[in-house]
Amino acid sequence: MFILSEMTNVTRIPPELFNLKLNDAIAGELNKKLANKVVLNVGLCIALYDITNLQESYIFPSDGASHTRVSFRYIVFRPFIEEILIGKIRSCSQEGVHVSLGFFDDILIPPSALQHPSNFNETEQAWVWEYDTGDGCKHDLFMDAGETIKFRVTAEFFNETCPTGTVQETQDKSENKVPYSLTGSINEPGLGLLTWWDS
Repeated sequence: MFILSEMTNVTRIPPELFNLKLNDAIAGELNKKLANKVVLNVGLCIALYDITNLQESYIFPSDGASHTRVSFRYIVFRPFIEEILIGKIRSCSQEGVHVSLGFFDDILIPPSALQHPSNFNETEQAWVWEYDTGDGCKHDLFMDAGETIKFRVTAEFFNETCPTGTVQETQDKSENKVPYSLTGSINEPGLGLLTWWDS
């Protein structure tokens, strides 16, 4: 679920941070720049793990800050495909079941990846698995918001969300654009709501 990603960056340290140790100042600036942000094709950055290399610092004319090329390792959230995760159902819609891990909310389990047969109950705003009890009867198992769910990661999607073009074009393109999202599946035994499999 979490990986260590090796990165390099030229980090700017403003003069008011010169009283700190260089490593501490750089760590603070890197966390300020990357923590809780998605790096394209890398994942969701969580926190700095360590600094592996510092090169010489430079002060450029007309800028009192120091600039240092840094190599470091960052803790990144990027589950591998087929990994099994446990989260909570955030909500349900016609699109499928929306799942949250607490720190990451952009997970969707589409209708085709739910247990079969499942249908969407408009009044309850929940997906319902029509479980066959084996004696010709069916038992409705609701997927309610707040329930704990175990799912398999089936795909990941990265979207470029940097501004390009005019302000209006940028607003139109970036509307509802999520930089990093996951698709999951519960269409196999042992996956789905934990309460289904407790007994």
